[in-house]
Formats: sequence, structure tokens, C-alpha cells
Amino acid sequence: MSAQSEARFTAEVYGKRLERAAQLTRAAKLDALLITPGPDLRYLLGSRAQSFERLTCLVIPASGETPSVVIPKLELASLGGSAAGELGLQVLDWTDGVDPYRVVKSALNAGARVAVDDTMPALHLLPIADTLTALPVSATPVLRQLRMRKDDSEIEALRRAGAAIDRVHARMGEWLRPGRTEAEVAADITAAIIEEGHTAAEFVIVGSGPHGADPHHAVSDRRIEAGDVVVVDIGGPVEPGYFSDSTRTYVLGEPDSEVAARCAALEQAQAAAVAAVRPGVTAASIDAAARNPLSEAGFGDNFIHRTGHGIGLSVHEEPYIVAGNDIVLEPGMAFSIEPGLYFPGEWGARIEDIVVVTPDGCEPMNQRPHGLTAV
Repeated sequence: MSAQSEARFTAEVYGKRLERAAQLTRAAKLDALLITPGPDLRYLLGSRAQSFERLTCLVIPASGETPSVVIPKLELASLGGSAAGELGLQVLDWTDGVDPYRVVKSALNAGARVAVDDTMPALHLLPIADTLTALPVSATPVLRQLRMRKDDSEIEALRRAGAAIDRVHARMGEWLRPGRTEAEVAADITAAIIEEGHTAAEFVIVGSGPHGADPHHAVSDRRIEAGDVVVVDIGGPVEPGYFSDSTRTYVLGEPDSEVAARCAALEQAQAAAVAAVRPGVTAASIDAAARNPLSEAGFGDNFIHRTGHGIGLSVHEEPYIVAGNDIVLEPGMAFSIEPGLYFPGEWGARIEDIVVVTPDGCEPMNQRPHGLTAV
């Protein structure tokens, strides 16, 4: 797929994002944002430029002046799929032998106080700091105010992503069979993720039997056995780059009564956390809504991670649904709710949905059954 044909939002959407970024930069008493390739640049400009040893950098002045793109001449084609041209941004291209950090400085006022995105490579951050004779600060406080609250077009993209990954989970019975290795199952899932509408499979976790007790187990050559509990956590980007992420737990055959009871407790805890989501409550309270019933059931030590993470153009972004995070939920915030239970050496289980906060609750992006599913 060419840069020109890749799906993205309208130039008007990106223009409003750039205006808002400048406003928030002024409010933070900064003079400019410097954004290198990554999810922040994609959010602000729709650019899929990649980060190399040659500097590409979006310069957003707080003063409301037209933003600039500092870019190697040989990378100009990477702007073809972005909104840079339609928005009339200044393109400051440079060739080998030119100091790109001085080009950045030329686009700034003298003594500018700048903030940089948190994925800027050190090989660019350090020369920028040296050229400006000042260490930039993190742009995260500004950028998170932009990216945490999804607009209608972003929410629709998340809906498409959720429906696409649901279609993959609906096919799990095609691949989960005794005698097959986790790696073999994962290969089939990877192909299906793309078949069902994603541009790539970002991650595929198939944790069978004792491997399910490792939340970040990927895959192995272990052969799945009859009676195994299997955790399947999968996701990837759907155009224009918004991620799916959904986990379901399967069992090959009929589960014994202890497995069934523990998974039922997990299902109830996940449902309680989803039901607790609404504007005005804190992220920490959603974590507690999932964690407290599991602790009361005697499984507090078996839930060993946060309840969720934000999602959008990154798989993991703010807000994080974790104890101690007092950020107040607002409409448009999107995040996972994924409590899990892990019994080392035995098995594990996790249920994960993506939800978006609405004015009176939340909208789940995933619709597949939540309970332990026999295949």
C-alpha cells in the first residue's frame, strides 16, 4: 500500500490537533514542541515517517506560527501520505553535510524553551540539547492531554479494530487442538489477524497449561494437551493505525470444577470493573473494582498486574488503570480492562476488553463471550 493510498483522517482533523497542541504548549509556558517519528507524529500529522540516523522533526511553535517539518531531502516522499502539504506546513529539507539541529534552531525563537516527545532517540535529543544549550523537557504532559481523549473518528477506528479482533477470536476453534504447538497455533492466528482486517499482527500470545501463568509469555514449541487452559492475547493495527487488543481464555475439553469456579470469579471481577466505568471516577477506582472481588475470593496474590492501559495509536498509552492513578475519567478515554489470575506451574486466565468512556458509562469495543470457552 503506498503512502498516498494509506487511510488517514482529513487535513481538517490534523489542523485542529496542531492548533490544540500549540494552545497546550502555551499553557505549559513552553515555546515549542519538537516531535520526531512515532505515534505522536502520526497523531499530529498523519505521517508514517520512520526514525533514522538522519533527523526528521516536526516543530510546533506555541505562538501560533505555521509549524515546520525538518526532514532529510531523501525522505521527502515520506510526507506524501501526511497532511503536511494540505496544511501548508513549512518544509525545511536538508542534505548530508548540513547540520539539521541548526535547522531546527533556525525555526525557533532565540532562547526557546522546548519539549520533546518521549520516543525521541538519544542520538537526536543530545545534539538538540547541545545546539540549543538547554536540555529540553518532556512533552508528555502536553501530548497526553491530546491523545487520551479520543474524538468520534478515533472511536470509530477503535470500533473497527475491536470487531476485527473479535472475528479472529471467533475462529479459535479452527486452530486450538491437542497435539499442536503454541507456535503452530500462533502462526494461524497471525495470518487470520491480517485476513480479518488488520495491517499486521502486533502481538500473539498463546499460553497453554503452565505457560498461561506467565502474563507475557509469547509462544513456544510446547504441544497443547487435552484439558489445557489456554490464554490467547492478540492484537494489531487497523487503518488508520488504531490498535485492537483482546484476551480470551479457552479450555480444550471440559474444565474441572476448580478451574471453572476460578474463571467464573475472574469473569465477575472483569464485569464489575466494566460496570464501574463512567466519567468522574478515577482510574484507580476501576482497578479496585476488578481487584477487590478477587481479593475477597482469596485470589489477591494471583492478580499480579494492573487492570488496564490506554490504547489508540499505541498499544500501551495513557491512561493507565492502576492503583494510585487518580486521573479522573472523561468521555473519549479508551483503555483495556484485563484482570487475570495466575497459578505458577499450573495455568492462568485473563479476560480483556477495550472500552471507551461515554457520557453515562462506557462502550465496549469487544463483543465476544467473556467466560472460559471450551473448544
